[in-house]
Amino acid sequence: MRFRRTIYTLVTLISVVQFAQVNAQTKKQTKKTTAAKTVKTVKPAKSAKKTAARKAEARPSAQKATARRLGEVAAKNPVDTTKRGGQNAANNPNNPDKNGGSLSEEIVVTTNYKPVLADAVKIRRNPNLEEATPYKAPLTYTPLDKRLEANSAIKQLDAMKMPPPRDSIPYNNYVKGGLGNIKTTYAEGYFNNGADEGLQYGGWVKHFAQSGSDFKKQNQGKDEVGVFGKNIGETSTLSGQIDYHYQSNYFYGYNANTTPAPVFDPAHEHFNKIGAQGEIASNYRDTDRAFVYALKANGYLFNNAFHAKENNLVLTGFINQTVKQFYAGLGATLDLATQKDSLYSYNNSIFRLNPYLKFQGTNYKIDAGINIADEFGFTSKFYVLPAAKLELQVIPNYVRLFVEAKGDINRSSLLNFYMANPFLGENLQIKNSVDLLDLAAGLKGTLAPGLGFKAFIFRNQVKDMPLLVSNFDFGKSYNRFAVIYDNGTSKVSGFTGELNYRASDDFNLFGQVEFKDYQMASEKRAWNLPKFKLTAGTVIHITDKVNVTGSLLFRGNTYDRLNNGAVVNINSFADLSGGVEYKATGRLSVFVNVNNLLNQNYQTWLYYPDYGFNIFGGAGFKF
Repeated sequence: MRFRRTIYTLVTLISVVQFAQVNAQTKKQTKKTTAAKTVKTVKPAKSAKKTAARKAEARPSAQKATARRLGEVAAKNPVDTTKRGGQNAANNPNNPDKNGGSLSEEIVVTTNYKPVLADAVKIRRNPNLEEATPYKAPLTYTPLDKRLEANSAIKQLDAMKMPPPRDSIPYNNYVKGGLGNIKTTYAEGYFNNGADEGLQYGGWVKHFAQSGSDFKKQNQGKDEVGVFGKNIGETSTLSGQIDYHYQSNYFYGYNANTTPAPVFDPAHEHFNKIGAQGEIASNYRDTDRAFVYALKANGYLFNNAFHAKENNLVLTGFINQTVKQFYAGLGATLDLATQKDSLYSYNNSIFRLNPYLKFQGTNYKIDAGINIADEFGFTSKFYVLPAAKLELQVIPNYVRLFVEAKGDINRSSLLNFYMANPFLGENLQIKNSVDLLDLAAGLKGTLAPGLGFKAFIFRNQVKDMPLLVSNFDFGKSYNRFAVIYDNGTSKVSGFTGELNYRASDDFNLFGQVEFKDYQMASEKRAWNLPKFKLTAGTVIHITDKVNVTGSLLFRGNTYDRLNNGAVVNINSFADLSGGVEYKATGRLSVFVNVNNLLNQNYQTWLYYPDYGFNIFGGAGFKF
């Protein structure tokens, strides 16, 4: 009996313990699935408890997510956990309305309340607790103690140091010579005392001769020799030179279309000129108040193979006082000349006086003056002519506008006539022409670095313009030219353009173009004067050893007048020439020059064709 009681007691205790464990698990499961919700205590079956426990262990992540959502709901809507008889309050004996408001209530705590915050209110960024002060460099500067100057005005350039020569050893003397087809002989020589800043002296010689085969005695030659000297003192500079020129040719021209061709022995012509000049001038001083002076004298003795002679002496001087941007000065010229031939002997002299005032500012330059000219000798005339010029800067440092008005007496010179046309005859007519009014307006300056230009239009009024015309008489073997004058006032209008492009020290290109329109006073045409003329050239240093040069001359057609009044047209022509020089060593160089590359049989003067294609070469030597 006692044994049965003992066993019964043990079974009862084991059942109570198991019931307590199952009840605890049921409460834990109820907390996870129904947080903040009033539940009814029910004793589930033992198998249901085990199944719920296995499901809870199998889905921990789902339970956590469900707990988070329930926590958020609980935080927003708190629920009373007082047990009020489950969901049916009417059948609940603990309902105060049922039990008469008794204070005895059964409180069932289903779980510990743990609030869960939503992500929106979480702070997931930690503050930066490091204190970092940015580095600031100390501010230091040094002001420039320099006065602001308006230096855009045109002023004389300061002296610059000479660049070092390309050759390591400079040489003072140079000779050059060569030979070519059409019996070409060529020679040049230059001599100098060397590098001396205070004293320079030296001399030169030149020779060039050619002989063509198209006409009998189509020979020409030129020779020249001279010496010079220059002494630079502290306050003034003295310079001078003496030279001698000799030129010879034959009157070989005739009309090759004449049948039969005229038979004559071309006469020989030659010219001699001995010239000298000297000058003394004050040195430049960089001061606001400068007194500048200069005196120059030059003259020559000229004669030809016949009876023509001319002696000329020109004395020129000027004084100028500068006060800041104001210039006042006076220039004077005494031009003394005598001209002789078999039929006349003239004293043909001119005296000129040129007072002027100049104003120069930042953007302008004004020259206001007059030219007083007195012609005396075999004729006597007096003129007061303008001598004024205005320059205005329209684009700073690039383009300047200029307007000019001037006039002067042009003395007829035998030397100038014969050098222009060596086939002139004897007893040339002497008559001075006068530029009554020469007007010009244009632009000059720089378009780009290294690209300079000058372009202007002009209109000149010339009284007694000289003209060179043919004066042939083949029956008397006379095939020469004469000088005539357009009696009255001729008008010459036109355009002149100049361009110089220097890309570097190794490339230079330059050219000039002229357009002219002549309105003659008494003559029908401007005889032997072209309306269009183009000259151009280039210098290219391909390497330090190879140099290339080139030149182009294009002249429009001209007209000449025969003795019978017939007008002859002289066709236009182009003359292209070039040369190459190679420096074999520092002392020795070789060269080749080619003239009339197009081999055109053109005529500068009627019935006097120039040479065709010709080439000559040689060598040069420094010592």
